[in-house]
Amino acid sequence: MSFGNFARKARDPSLPHRKRVSMLRSCVQLYRPIGFHATLSFLEARAGRFQEDEAALLRALDELEASRAVWHAELAAYDETRRAAKRRGIRSPRPRDPNPYHVDHWYGARREAALHAVLYWNRRRLPALVTDDVSRDLRACVNACLESGGRLAPDERRTLAACAGRLRSRMDAGRWEDRIEYFRTRDLLTIIRLLEDAAGAPPEPGSMAG
Repeated sequence: MSFGNFARKARDPSLPHRKRVSMLRSCVQLYRPIGFHATLSFLEARAGRFQEDEAALLRALDELEASRAVWHAELAAYDETRRAAKRRGIRSPRPRDPNPYHVDHWYGARREAALHAVLYWNRRRLPALVTDDVSRDLRACVNACLESGGRLAPDERRTLAACAGRLRSRMDAGRWEDRIEYFRTRDLLTIIRLLEDAAGAPPEPGSMAG
């Protein structure tokens, strides 16, 4: 079933509330920009207890659809850019060019959603991932980010970049006899991406931004 069909059922007052919540969760299965569970948690933070309240359920669905609409606008703009590039003979995008087909952030509230997801990971998943110096340094960055409401000081940004470099080197090595370690490294890289989004761009040199 499509996202639109799930959304229509979630709005249908003739259905039991539990069924409508299940339809919202099915929508999230199809569009989960910060991960399934973190997306549901963010919707609850924005809309209220949708598991129990109809108005909150409708607000949560509106929030999700609004983000998805922004994403679709980004897709349309990207497709037009790619068509123009192909007319100039550029057949393939560069590997590091942004590609909205790989959804990795909340469209319309990128920093707020990323900060919420960092908080979610810190409460639910991060403690089990901290097993070495890299993950301990990363947890220090998570704590700093949460304590400051998303900001990272220059030294914390350098620590985060060093953690990212070491973890990406592990992933690039491509030898994963230990699947548990593979998934742990992947999850830590997810947290790094969320931290980068929550912190936003570093302030310009000489600015008063903290």
